[in-house]
Formats: sequence, C-alpha cells, structure tokens
Amino acid sequence: MSGTRLSPARLGPRDVLHVGSAGLRTRPLRVVLSALGIAIGIATMIAVVGISSSSKAQLLRQLDQLGTNLLVASPGQGLFGEKVKLPKESIGMLSRIPGVEQVGATGDLAQSVRRSEKIPKDETGGITVKAATEGLLDVVRGAVGSGIWLNEANGRYPSTVLGHVAAQRLGITAPGQQVHIGGRYFTVIGILDPLPLAPEIERAALVGWDGAGTLLGFDGHPTQIYERSTDRTVSAVRELIPRTVDPQNPRNVQVTDPSSALQAKAATEGAFTDLLLGLGGVALLVGGVGVANTMIISVLERRHEIGLRRSLGATRGQIRLQFVTESLLLSGLGGLAGVALGAVATYAFAASGGLPWVVPLWAVTGGFAATLLIGTVAGLYPAVRAARLSPTLALHTG
Repeated sequence: MSGTRLSPARLGPRDVLHVGSAGLRTRPLRVVLSALGIAIGIATMIAVVGISSSSKAQLLRQLDQLGTNLLVASPGQGLFGEKVKLPKESIGMLSRIPGVEQVGATGDLAQSVRRSEKIPKDETGGITVKAATEGLLDVVRGAVGSGIWLNEANGRYPSTVLGHVAAQRLGITAPGQQVHIGGRYFTVIGILDPLPLAPEIERAALVGWDGAGTLLGFDGHPTQIYERSTDRTVSAVRELIPRTVDPQNPRNVQVTDPSSALQAKAATEGAFTDLLLGLGGVALLVGGVGVANTMIISVLERRHEIGLRRSLGATRGQIRLQFVTESLLLSGLGGLAGVALGAVATYAFAASGGLPWVVPLWAVTGGFAATLLIGTVAGLYPAVRAARLSPTLALHTG
C-alpha cells in the first residue's frame, strides 16, 4: 500500500462550470458592476460598426437606385479663361453616341425667381432659373412630389416646376401658387422630390425649353447636358462626349460623374469609424481591468475555500481552471449584454433615420471573441495567484 500513488480527482465540464460559477452566484451585485464595463465596451464597438454599416448600406442602396451611369457635360473655360457656350445642336449630337440611352438638358437663365415683385432682385436666396427639356426628369431619375412635370403643352406657357430646396426657400408648399420670374408671374405646376445626383436642379425653378425662349429670352444654348448610357459603355461614352458636343474645341467641354461623390462617401464611410472603434477598445480594456480587479478581490476573500479544496485533493491546475472559468463567465455575460445593447442602439439609430438595420456578423463574433480573450487574460494572474496559495496558510488565514 505504501507504493500506491493517489491520482487527483478529475473535473468534468459540468463540474468546471459549477465551481467556476460559484463566485458569481454568491456575489450578484459585484458581477453586474464588473460585467457592466465589458458590456459598455462591446456595446460601443457593435453600435459604431452597426451604425457605420447601416449608413453605408443606405448609400449603396441609393446608388443602386440612382445608378452610376449618369454623366453631365457642361461648358468649361476657353483658352484664355473666357466663358464658352455649348452648341445648340449638342443635345441631339450627344444622343447619337453609341450606348447613350437618355438625354436631357438645362440652360441657365439670367432672370431671378422671387416670391413677389416687391422683393428686391438681388435677394435670390441662392435659387436659379433654368430652362429644362421634357426628358430631363427621366434622365436624372427624379420624381415629382406634388403636381406634374413640364411637357409640350404646359412648357410653352408661364409655368414652372420648383426643385425641392427652391420650393422650401420660396415658401411654396403646393402647386397652384405663383412666383415672380423675369417681370411676370409664373404658376407653380409641380414640386420635385430631392435629387441627390443633381443638387443644382434642387435649387432651381425650371421652365419649359420652348417657353424659356419665348417668355424669358433663352438663347437655346444648354448649360448642362445629362445623359444615361449602358453600364458597359460609360467609360467609352465619357471619352466621346467632348469631341461630339464640340468637335472643334473638345477642351471646352467638361464631363463629370455626379455619382462619384456618393461612391466616395460610401468608400470612406469607415474612416471615422476606426477612431470610434479605438475608443470602444479602450472602454473594453478598462472593463477587462475591472474584471481582473474583481477576480483578485475574489481570490483574497476566498482564501479559506481555496485552502479547503487544496487540502481535499484539488490540484493547482484545477484551482487555476476554476478562476479562469469564473473570469470567462463574467466577461461572457458582459459580452452578451454588450452585443444586445449595441444591436438595440443600432436599431434605434437606423429606425430614426429610415436606414436599413445592419449589424455585421463579423462584428458580433469578433466582439464576443474579444470579450473571451479579455476574460482569459484578466483571469490568468488571479488564477495563478490562487493556485500558489499554500493550503495550510490559506486555512490558517481564512
């Protein structure tokens, strides 16, 4: 019998969870306060990623609806910086480029638009007056919020369609009201919805192409020509537009892509997110320090328990496993609460702004994995300290 060696008792997974959760069950208030730091850090990280992803999803959805195949041709500057004009025939010429499907145009007018003739002419409110072709609205994929769009019939008479911003600045709330343009009153027949790809139209009073010539002295030279081409031919069309619109002076034609601003915004949506993620990471580390502090206090308070278990045959490895498990459970509870809080915060933000609710799976799994890592690191030192306690000394001081 003297040569027989005793083997330590083994702890199954269920036993590990039982002893690891013992400290949490006996001190619920401390558990809540310690887990709160972890929860705040994870909630911050989930909310930051979720809000950024929701905003980006909205931008991409908007780009998908508006399309990225819209190009705008406008006059540039001459060789000596003088103003140039696009030819009157350029609208028809541009429509004959292979791949071009839709063409519309506007022409700037010198007149200003005011609520009445009693308002000084120089108080324009940043609103311009433009002649518009009938096909313009389809090209920019706009919509009339109230009223009707310009057509061959009403475009010959003193009628106007206001952009979304122009209507707000003029105080026009519904069609049928009148505004003063070029010495006479024009009847508002429509108000447009917002046009993200054409902000210059949002801030304009639009008059029919023919009516602008007869009523306001429009010379027929377009200022902006909008065209839609097939997705495959956008690059080729962009190269052909200057030489087609003004064959003699193609350098006088400037071609822009209105959707590039939205694309750039979508691409840089996460730039500011990195800073906020860093702040969330700092909060998570602070929470980890709180967990480590809680575990150290727990070890000091439970010295008698540790000594008793060691005297009954528990190995140092089992003591370490007990306290690491307790730290993991504590961090895991905080992580689950943080994921839930972050998802709820993202939903509230998305619902208030009419955005799609997006919480990336990688953010949830990555955030929760980070809490487990923090929990492991935070529990290692207290666990090692607990395992090194002498059973005799622990029972004596306990």
